[in-house]
Amino acid sequence: MVQVWLIAFGAGAASALLVASVSTGTTLALPLFYLAPLPILIVGLGWSQIAALVAGSAAAVALGLGFGLELMLAYVAGVGLPAYVLAYLALMARQETPDGPLLWFPVGRIVLAAAVLGCLAVAALIPLVAGSFEDYQAALRSLFQTMLSADPATPADADTARLIDLLVTVMPPAAALITMVTQIVNLWIAAHVARMSGRLMRPWPDLASISLPQASVALLAGAFLGSALASGFIGLVCELLGATLVMALAFVGLATLHWITRGAGGRTLVLGTVWIAALVLGWPFALLALLGAVETLFGIRRRFPRGGPGVPPAANEA
Repeated sequence: MVQVWLIAFGAGAASALLVASVSTGTTLALPLFYLAPLPILIVGLGWSQIAALVAGSAAAVALGLGFGLELMLAYVAGVGLPAYVLAYLALMARQETPDGPLLWFPVGRIVLAAAVLGCLAVAALIPLVAGSFEDYQAALRSLFQTMLSADPATPADADTARLIDLLVTVMPPAAALITMVTQIVNLWIAAHVARMSGRLMRPWPDLASISLPQASVALLAGAFLGSALASGFIGLVCELLGATLVMALAFVGLATLHWITRGAGGRTLVLGTVWIAALVLGWPFALLALLGAVETLFGIRRRFPRGGPGVPPAANEA
């Protein structure tokens, strides 16, 4: 037990150092910052969710002592708490019968949880930036004015003003997306690390079979409707949730492509082209999200044979 506590504190220290690296201003600072959830997730998947909670708490306290309350709260909202929740969900399982197999929490619902957590993380950080939604937008506008103008005291020209307005609109949903994707990528890396070390406590799932509840499509439609009708903070939260749900459905779309191309000739070329186009251009994720929504509502994968050779389905993905 003492060893587990030491490992958890070490993971917390590593996570805190990755966040603190931003203060150095070096080229590697931002990539290191994005890896901050990784130590929390590794101890969570490899030891227990309690270890993840201890690691995240230790990192938050260390950052609070070293850099102040605001950074501590930002860490909890954007890094520590989402990592702990995802580790907790990944290890959640139940038995329907005393002698039956464990039914693990579905991976698709973990992706959905990451989408909700990404939305809540950015929404929770707004009070740290400004006291009201209008002040928050003004703070963002001032930030981009400083970044894009040679003389921040001089009013921006028409083109620059339009660009600043666009950035003020796009930046919060983009931050929610980055938070969500960062957590999912770190969860995938942590699971691989725990698996290679023999400490992964759940079977490796068939990622091509991930799915979302049909209600998630209705939730996305509600988020879009809310962002169009509501204003202020409520409208912004709807925008954040809509952006992260689109990405969640895009993951289902990618999983669908991986599923239906199993055993097909040129599969590697097709998947490689889709991945590169989506990562480089960005907009193909919208098409993947549309495919994910169709799969969620109508079950495209049911029309194709299940699985490929040597890839057993996870107990919870039946």
